[in-house]
Amino acid sequence: MKIRPSRKYMRAANKGDILISVLVFAAIAVTVTIGLVNWGAALLIGARVAVQREQAFQIAEAGINYYQSHLAQLPGDYQDGTSHAGPYNHNFADKNGNVIGTYTLTITPPSVGSTNVGIVSKGTVPTNPAIPDGSTVSRSIQATLVNPSFAQYAIVSNESLSFPVGTNVYGPIMSNGPIHFAGVASNIISSAISVDGAGTFNAGTLAPVSPIDFNALGTGFVQLQTIASSRGSSYQKSQYDYGSGEPGPALGYHVVLNTNGTFALYIVTALVQADSGCSDSSAGWGTWSIKSQKLVGTYPTPTQGLLFFEDDVWVDGSVNGSRLTIAATNITVNSNLLYTNYDGTDAIGLIAQNNINIGLVSADTLHIDGALMAENGRIGRFYYSSSCRVSGMDYYDRSTLTLNGMIATNGHYGFTFSDGTGYQTRNMSYDVNLVGNPPPYFPTIGGSSGAGGGYRVASWKEVR
Repeated sequence: MKIRPSRKYMRAANKGDILISVLVFAAIAVTVTIGLVNWGAALLIGARVAVQREQAFQIAEAGINYYQSHLAQLPGDYQDGTSHAGPYNHNFADKNGNVIGTYTLTITPPSVGSTNVGIVSKGTVPTNPAIPDGSTVSRSIQATLVNPSFAQYAIVSNESLSFPVGTNVYGPIMSNGPIHFAGVASNIISSAISVDGAGTFNAGTLAPVSPIDFNALGTGFVQLQTIASSRGSSYQKSQYDYGSGEPGPALGYHVVLNTNGTFALYIVTALVQADSGCSDSSAGWGTWSIKSQKLVGTYPTPTQGLLFFEDDVWVDGSVNGSRLTIAATNITVNSNLLYTNYDGTDAIGLIAQNNINIGLVSADTLHIDGALMAENGRIGRFYYSSSCRVSGMDYYDRSTLTLNGMIATNGHYGFTFSDGTGYQTRNMSYDVNLVGNPPPYFPTIGGSSGAGGGYRVASWKEVR
């Protein structure tokens, strides 16, 4: 005989099964609910963190903008208006004046002879209670600020410029006067007045634009002398004993740069004399060409990168791994002046208080690497007519001049003349390495009123 469970027992068992099912589904529902709540909380925290990270980034960027403006007002202040070495903390407030974060600046002053200022700005926002570990949120931006020098142009002048047929310029041109251009320009030509001519303008023209202030260059030349004098790299007027027993004024110095980091220094004792037919056509300007000289010695290139001469100077030779600026009354280049490295490692700056010349007896094919500046005069070759000869040899007609670098001239510029004398082909190649890394102590445009003046952000990136 089979014993069947009672209906009462079966009802109890069914209720137990239902209870277990309910508990299982309840547990699943609670687990899912807790997961959804945690997921939502995580999304909320993530959203808040994202907002804070963006705030920290914007505050860090505000720190860069602040210091850029600060340097424009107080050039040379690399301690942010304080007497300590940093870092420098600033509160950042919203439009209502409520402090919502801080930025901390770490400033690296420029190296000797440079204008590049390094800065790291760290933006931080206050602790958000929603963040479990209670940490702050910070982001940092690293930037390099550069005070633009005259070397940002291939050619820049305070007066009118004229470029005849046969001139090829591969960098930007700027003049405070009108520009007449008949050559080939591969970059923008800008003038404070006008640009005309039948040349090829591959990048267009801009006129009128704000002029560049050349007036401060005289003060800069005096500063170069002061710096060089304090560091033992300043030379007074040259002297030479011509046989009288008493030294008398010589004609200047000749600097020959060497690739081993030295330079040979000569005193110039006589210049080349042109034939008599040349005297009138040169208008008394002379040949600016060395006939005789006496070696003074060979010296290491100054580590601070500056040589100053209270006299006329002739410069040529080659450098390898050197960055040097030479300042003098007048500067002449008749033979090649060359870099070994064309990646910015080598740099030569020539700054003349008056003129930078190419003399009569110059190389038929002449190559000049460097940034050339004539603060009060002009850059070019004086006019030597077809009657200008030396010992019966013609020097008035030269073949090719190649300049890799830039030209800044207060006066006119030119290496050829309408009668065909001078250099027949002129290739002006702009050295882009000079934009952010000009030769030591090369004059800056300065100020925010002139074209291109004031500190600029040369590089920018977020750092971890």
